[in-house]
Amino acid sequence: MLGLGDKHTNSLTMDQPVPSSLLDTGAQNIISKPLPRYEGAKKVSGTARYSAEFTAENMAYGVLVGVGHGSGTVTGVDADAIRGLPGVIDVVTDFKSFLRNAGQGGETKAPTQGVEEVAYFGQFVAIVLGETYEAARGAALQLPLTVEPAEGRFDFDALKGETDTPPPNNIPAHYTQGDLDRAMAEAPLTFDATYTTPSQNSAAMEPHASLAYWDEGKLTIYGSYQIPTKDAIALAKALGVSQKNVRIVAEYVGGGFGSKLGISPESAAAAIASRQLGRPIKCVMLRQQVFDGTVRRSNTEQRVRLAAEADGTLVGIGHETLCANLPDEDFFEPAGIGTHSLYKGEHRVITHDLVRVNLTLSGSMRAPGEAVGMLAIESAMDEFAEQLGIDPIELRRRNDPDKDPEKGVPFSSRQLTRCLEVGAERFGWSKRQPKATRRDGEWWVGLGVAAATRNNLLEKNAAKARLNAAGHLFVETAMTDIGTGSYTVLAQIAGEVMGLPFERITVKLGDSESPESSGSGGSWGACGSGSAVYLACEEIRNQLAKKLGVDPDAMTLKDGMAIAENRSTPIGDLAGEGIEATGEINPGKQKDAVTQASYGAHFAEVAVNAVTGEVRVRRMLGVFAAGRILNRQTARSQCLGGLTFGIGAALTEELIHDVRNGKAVNHDLAEYHVPVNADVPQLEIEFLEERDVHSNPLHAKGIGELGISGAGAAIANAVYNACGVRVRDFPLTLDKILPHLPADLPSA
Repeated sequence: MLGLGDKHTNSLTMDQPVPSSLLDTGAQNIISKPLPRYEGAKKVSGTARYSAEFTAENMAYGVLVGVGHGSGTVTGVDADAIRGLPGVIDVVTDFKSFLRNAGQGGETKAPTQGVEEVAYFGQFVAIVLGETYEAARGAALQLPLTVEPAEGRFDFDALKGETDTPPPNNIPAHYTQGDLDRAMAEAPLTFDATYTTPSQNSAAMEPHASLAYWDEGKLTIYGSYQIPTKDAIALAKALGVSQKNVRIVAEYVGGGFGSKLGISPESAAAAIASRQLGRPIKCVMLRQQVFDGTVRRSNTEQRVRLAAEADGTLVGIGHETLCANLPDEDFFEPAGIGTHSLYKGEHRVITHDLVRVNLTLSGSMRAPGEAVGMLAIESAMDEFAEQLGIDPIELRRRNDPDKDPEKGVPFSSRQLTRCLEVGAERFGWSKRQPKATRRDGEWWVGLGVAAATRNNLLEKNAAKARLNAAGHLFVETAMTDIGTGSYTVLAQIAGEVMGLPFERITVKLGDSESPESSGSGGSWGACGSGSAVYLACEEIRNQLAKKLGVDPDAMTLKDGMAIAENRSTPIGDLAGEGIEATGEINPGKQKDAVTQASYGAHFAEVAVNAVTGEVRVRRMLGVFAAGRILNRQTARSQCLGGLTFGIGAALTEELIHDVRNGKAVNHDLAEYHVPVNADVPQLEIEFLEERDVHSNPLHAKGIGELGISGAGAAIANAVYNACGVRVRDFPLTLDKILPHLPADLPSA
């Protein structure tokens, strides 16, 4: 904890806009700057410890064991067959308490438990303990399991006639407005097509890992998790212990993309084994186990219908999605989430239905909903533009609504058309040629565009800040840094409000015993935790002004000095024994009073080989408007990652399951093809100036997942412009392009 001293609390519920921000009036001039990462030196020097790098005295190693059947009942675990192997300590099973499924993001209930009944191929049923990792892993590979097989549901296409409607998931599963069928029948121009996307895996560089140990009935886990506050609660419930007796520490997370939002099976297994053995247990998933037993993005089948007047103005829009999940799991891929407010159209149908399958749990993966939903809706808009004989940007401009088309409320801020216009000018859109007319040697070359949107969310968050007598500020929150720059951005916010340089700020993150945080996920991290830090520092600032006897607005803080009434005072001198403040931010009426989202536009140039059908992305540009950009360097990096995700979604990423038993057949980074350096061309990012007074006191909006939303569609649309081949089944692998390439080739 931060220590003793004067303690205060500053709370804000976003019931009203916040018209002014201390980030606009601060004198330190570090906010929005492209400052290098606060923790960068630790990462490049290897001193930033990730979960698998923690050790403990008398620690043993655990390796999970999964079943080789997709459905059935475990009838035997022959632990005696391996107990005599060198270095093997024991085999631990707990059919009741082991986690069958990973946790969903943001949940505080225990994930589905009970592993005797097999729900999917690779489900973990035991943990082998060894004195060394090698001993545990070798024995785990040899542990005999007996399973009584049962008939499973593995083939999505064969089962998609059997669906059910799940409960709401941020959005309703089914939404209807007006009469879309009538609009489709009466409109002079209509479009109706179906797009499919495959299963995907987050494939974070760092595997899921937990080091668990008990001390006088209290469990501490050094784990790779994105939301320590809620994950500790979920784990306590899974283990049947008090919440106060579970602590999760995640100082650094090596990527998550949603797969580490909730706890995963290794956490409970390590905790149970540690309690039984009386020793610390470290359990790190094998790469294949990450694919088999965490979460996947569901495959989808999406029907898009558009109805328009003769000038292209939409009167109807339909986006109907089939996705998949395990029996009794409510999460659905919200592919239509962006469609709710992206374009005009008084007649609307946006639905999501689930096909129940015995495949790995479906859950949140980066930009759940928009990432795959916009592959469909933005491809459809491109197709419809050609059908109408309208430029794709012009079609989007004509259908940019001035208020939410469903709720009828204003947008908090919206620069979609401006992003498209700025991007078109910078990218050279005016030079775009008709389909299959531009050649560069044996390559067809084309340009594509797509809109980007990602809803902006604010969750409850808290943070503490303490200023000591030396003028050093300590900031603490359970927020995590998954490579996004959380340490850096929170230090910048604190530094700007408190008038302190970086070197006089210490940020502590990733401990569930720190003030509550919604963690890293949903693009809400920087704005939520950042607002809490802002409020804590604002309160300390107010206390400094009070000690000086001036109004806070009459005081300037810069370089650790409080300047008021022509005198300068070190803020440490004013702090005395210390000033501590807690900042608390809560969502309020602004959540419903306005529609909040970040917007952007993606532009892509691709080349398609006329002989092989190979697609190469030559260049991409993303133009984004997301409120105040808190750090231009880390924000740019997030968008670069999003565009790279888009390349993968468009061209390479596909998690394939064997329809006979549900096994993921390409469950490693050799066969699950994420984009590598040679696949990624020069990527350009541009941010438009914007402030959103409805979102939070920072006037910022989420950006982490905006970069992927629509990116893949821009590539698919560029492929069509290049060679005239429209592929509606993602990814656009060459086998789907090659048979349809033009036969009559122009001369090179």
